[in-house]
Amino acid sequence: MSRDDQHAPTNKRELRAQQRQVEILSAAAQMVAARGFHGMSMRDLAKATGRNLSSLYNDFANKEALLLAIQLRAFESLNHAVQAACEAVADPHGRLYAFIYQHVRYVVDHGAVMRVLVSEAGALGPDQRAQVRVLKVRYYQQLRPIVAEIASSAAQPMAVERATYHLFGMLNWLYGWYEAERHGSVTETADSIYAMAICGISGGCVAPVLPAAARAEMDAPLELL
Repeated sequence: MSRDDQHAPTNKRELRAQQRQVEILSAAAQMVAARGFHGMSMRDLAKATGRNLSSLYNDFANKEALLLAIQLRAFESLNHAVQAACEAVADPHGRLYAFIYQHVRYVVDHGAVMRVLVSEAGALGPDQRAQVRVLKVRYYQQLRPIVAEIASSAAQPMAVERATYHLFGMLNWLYGWYEAERHGSVTETADSIYAMAICGISGGCVAPVLPAAARAEMDAPLELL
């Protein structure tokens, strides 16, 4: 039995409870993304979701529990989506595209949630952050072997790790600038990220070497304003 099977609702009552929690988490993510974690209140969330405050507390003990649930559900969804997509593709280049596409699609569909993941994780306590980190590590470990397989055989582990984090940097900050009207569809966005990533990972594109004088200029001390 898979993990998803174990957590699937077994009756209508459980299904309704699960749907209710999804609605609450979605509304909470929108509110936290707009106001920040400390600007969101359980009272305002109850009002926004049409529930009384005591009912909301029955589902989530406090704001921290809500934030943790948003983080866990998001990373579980991402892990499941990319694993299923990548398992269906044998070629490493295809798996890289599948990973990028699923991540882009999630960000486009759940921009508020992604903003919460990136900006509000620090509001969690140490034990809660440790729970989220388990899922973050699992997500990283799904991408790293793909990058390693595509990279040059001479690539060192440090270079593979660096390339993996570079790619996550492109993916994770998508929520901050993406607008469908200006930047295109999910497919177009995934295509452009894939093209940049595959060029860098495989070493197929050679960047021009900067003149020594230009590098020296870049290393000049910065004035603190």
